[in-house]
Amino acid sequence: MSFPFDENSIQAPPNSPTPVRTVLFDYGMVLSGPPDPAAWSAIRSITGLGEAPLHTAYWAFRHEYDRGALTGTAYWHAVAAQTGIVLTDTQIAALFAADVDLWSVPNPPMIAWAAQLQRAGVRTGILSNIGDNIAQGIVARLPWLAAFDHCTWSALWHMAKPEPEIYIQTAAALHTPPVNILFLDDKQENIQAAAAVGMQTLHFTTYPALELEMRARGYAYLLEAASAPTEPAAAK
Repeated sequence: MSFPFDENSIQAPPNSPTPVRTVLFDYGMVLSGPPDPAAWSAIRSITGLGEAPLHTAYWAFRHEYDRGALTGTAYWHAVAAQTGIVLTDTQIAALFAADVDLWSVPNPPMIAWAAQLQRAGVRTGILSNIGDNIAQGIVARLPWLAAFDHCTWSALWHMAKPEPEIYIQTAAALHTPPVNILFLDDKQENIQAAAAVGMQTLHFTTYPALELEMRARGYAYLLEAASAPTEPAAAK
């Protein structure tokens, strides 16, 4: 039989948390894997920078890029200014492509679980801190993103985790009260901010660890719903 995940019939088993109507995923390091070393090497080659200055400058302006205070072009010019280099338009275009490569490594078990939830009728969403050019690049490259009911790409909203408003606005876009959302993120500060607005939360490290924690905390029904066989069509 199919699992009853329509909007009005979701019922968590006894002694489990408040029913989850939407599973909300972070993108980077949750649905995607660790940054691609080859892409990072490409960024180093394009800029001509050593590991330490590039790493420092790359992250120094990242939050402002993620929240849309800097466009992709302005971000890379800021990196260049801090490191004492000048980037051409051609180099910046190459850096856009390499940065998309950096964050496009898939995390197969999480992508597969999201797809199973979607097939079971569970609403799914993404809430990601991500710059404008990277968001555009991964959406163009990864067709499976279209299956999510809603994706919040932070730069397009001009706010970013852990600002409370981005969680509230994402819940509204998903048509789900925060209390009925289960949010997964790899950063504790983002988890804490989600919990503060009323979301249920799980700190993500690996898929096996996530499964264990879900079972321990009463979320096993989500795993079982995702793997439940669909009800066969009635014979005509």
